[in-house]
Amino acid sequence: VQLVESGGESVQEGASLKLSCAVSGLTTYPENCMAWFRQAPGGEREGVAAIGRSSGARFYADSVKGRFTISQDNAKNTLYLQMNSLKPEDTAMYYCAITPGLCPVTMSADRYNYWGQGTQVTVS
Repeated sequence: VQLVESGGESVQEGASLKLSCAVSGLTTYPENCMAWFRQAPGGEREGVAAIGRSSGARFYADSVKGRFTISQDNAKNTLYLQMNSLKPEDTAMYYCAITPGLCPVTMSADRYNYWGQGTQVTVS
């Protein structure tokens, strides 16, 4: 499985960005959970949003609810993260990740099997 993120940039506070994650080689299990994580310098990798590939069920971290939207285009095998009203505390490397099965109850990085290389988002 290969995941390639793109779309990260340096932006001003209040701006919007849309991240993309191109997925290839994914086995079509009954369900896969696809997620976005982020990691700031010196910080832990934290879950931002997740979506069930078949169910479409969505989950968000409290810190991004109402500002970020996770979506997918299964025909294009692409995962997206629309980020609005960006804040300096959103500055981080953003990673997409996948795990077979239902989305874990907690967005914990150790529950995910496949990872991209990340795309940097900087908000100033």
